Amino acid sequence: MSADAPRSVLVLAHTGRPQALQALTKVVHRFHEAGVRTIMTPEEAAALSVADRALVVECDLEGAVDDAELVIVLGGDGTILRAAELVRGSDTPLLGVNLGHVGFLAEAEREEIVGTVARVVAGDYRVEERMTLDVQVVVDGQVVASSWAVNEVSVEKANRERMLELVVDVDGRPLSSFGGDGVIAATPTGSTAYAFSAGGPVVWPEVEALLVVPISAHALFARPLVIAPTSVVGVEVLSGLGDGGVLWCDGRRTFTAPAGARVEVRRSDQTVRLARLSTGIFTDRLVAKFGLPVAGWRGPRSTDGGLV
Repeated sequence: MSADAPRSVLVLAHTGRPQALQALTKVVHRFHEAGVRTIMTPEEAAALSVADRALVVECDLEGAVDDAELVIVLGGDGTILRAAELVRGSDTPLLGVNLGHVGFLAEAEREEIVGTVARVVAGDYRVEERMTLDVQVVVDGQVVASSWAVNEVSVEKANRERMLELVVDVDGRPLSSFGGDGVIAATPTGSTAYAFSAGGPVVWPEVEALLVVPISAHALFARPLVIAPTSVVGVEVLSGLGDGGVLWCDGRRTFTAPAGARVEVRRSDQTVRLARLSTGIFTDRLVAKFGLPVAGWRGPRSTDGGLV
């Protein structure tokens, strides 16, 4: 985007939901009043009224990210993960407005839409980079599939009636074999998603690490692990036992991991850039999103009895 070009934001929304359409209409009007162009795909713009559609610039997604200073997503984490596929590897940050449930990836809630637009118009936001994962499936020494993930990569059983037999290694050295429903390799960003549901730890986003979390494993040693971000996680699907596995990336992209396959997960060179509005610490975000009980907390005390 050149210095002389008008400011533009790309807006993505789950327009099949009435609340998302209402939020989208509000965002379009606010940006129009502020003199900021709203870019939308023709498919999503079609959900707007004729008058509101005239206020947006319709453009195919290919190349649209490069023309926008920001991508705003109206929806839940699934919609935000779809948008992450567009911005990954670009300089364009992503800002999510949660219209779903927990919405850990989102920066604002639906009741904050007007204020969020005002902050964007004022350029009052900061950008942070989040690590992503690269993954490949190797069969008989040949790479048969490759993908990436923001939250997690999981290798899961293909047949719900049978356990999946796996061997997990780290940096090329065997760690443990077990039978179960599978295993998850996650980023700190994904530590509050699927990995959390499987019993993994919550990792603060400022920490650079990889998580390895077994899923319903039948083994003596099946504890979640936090390992170095430079490590490579290998998952081998044991031959001759069951129907093999399925590889999932962020629950969106799936590939076959047959018996005998090896899945390798490592930190990607490409990041996803997230726009942030708040300056609060992650602890407060965790408490708010999960509704954690903090009644009775009095806070740190100084030696004279006052609050620090």
